[in-house]
Amino acid sequence: MPPTSSATATHIPSSVPSGRILLGRVLIGLASVLLVVAALVQFLHENQGLALGFDNWRPVLYAFVLWSVALGVGQVLMRGEAGERALFILPAVLFTVAMVIFPTIFGFYIALTDWNLSSFAGQRFNGLDNLVALFHDPDFWNALANMVFYVLMVLVEYAIAFGLALLLNAEIRARKFFRVAFLLPFMLSPVAVSWMVGKSMMEYRYGPVARLMRELGWSQPTFFTQPWIARLSIEAMDAWVSIPFLMILLLAGLQALPKEVMEASKIDGASGWQQFKEMIFPLMLPVSITAIVLRIIFKLKLADIVINTTSGGPGGATDTVSSFIYREYRDRSNVGYGTMLAMFYLVAIIVFVTVLLNIANRFMQRSS
Repeated sequence: MPPTSSATATHIPSSVPSGRILLGRVLIGLASVLLVVAALVQFLHENQGLALGFDNWRPVLYAFVLWSVALGVGQVLMRGEAGERALFILPAVLFTVAMVIFPTIFGFYIALTDWNLSSFAGQRFNGLDNLVALFHDPDFWNALANMVFYVLMVLVEYAIAFGLALLLNAEIRARKFFRVAFLLPFMLSPVAVSWMVGKSMMEYRYGPVARLMRELGWSQPTFFTQPWIARLSIEAMDAWVSIPFLMILLLAGLQALPKEVMEASKIDGASGWQQFKEMIFPLMLPVSITAIVLRIIFKLKLADIVINTTSGGPGGATDTVSSFIYREYRDRSNVGYGTMLAMFYLVAIIVFVTVLLNIANRFMQRSS
């Protein structure tokens, strides 16, 4: 038997006839060429005016389906039983390519075009002009600065959620009732909360919250006309919906703590504060960091409450990046620039979350 490289021996069993291997490679190669040619021809037809092409991208979709089938058949031909096992994960891989990877790549392409739905000019490639416009857009940077405030407020939400989790973990009356009651806001849609609370209860003329504020001495309780009050009001509504999520994670962590250690510390005379400082909080660090990171990821997507309550006002004080991108699409019909904003924000989130996870891992290693 001729010598084979370790990489080839790992992927292609030696028991598979060379004719089957060649047939599998030819089949995958022809299907790949067909897919690339179809996509390239259609791209040039739509953007460069090439006469050869299709009326729409449907033939390219058919070529992708054909390539998927050829890939599966080729794997079986080249790898035998191992290829048959690979068929079980192939649909998931192809679905990810079709629904995640391709739309992302296509989104980056749209971000490099001047495409406004209200213009008769249609789609036009403009390179990095949208990126340059983004860096000179004060409204975008204002929304990004607001996101810093919203993300920092996650620490306040965590502190409140931790206090509630400690309370619900204690031996108090009606503990099960309060657990369900505190979870109720989490069961509501943020859109419903923005209308029930932001548009109704906090309405400055007839809303019950505004009336209560008048009774307490606030003569003009307008929650959404002054920048900082509006920003805090949006945060309060979002926190009311989201704190139960943090609370239930922390409560699960508290219930998993070893009860024997807690009882031993009580016998040794440790106070409640000493128990919390020296035992509960350090033991809860893994759960706490996980909860905070998840909440930050959810916070970075904050949009629905802002869109329905203030539309980013007053003067952009409550704007988030997601709500700003939404208005760029809805109000200005600016698909190219809006997509550039979304792609830039996606990259920023990936970098930020990666750095955050690395910092969290290092902190956990130092604490352990």
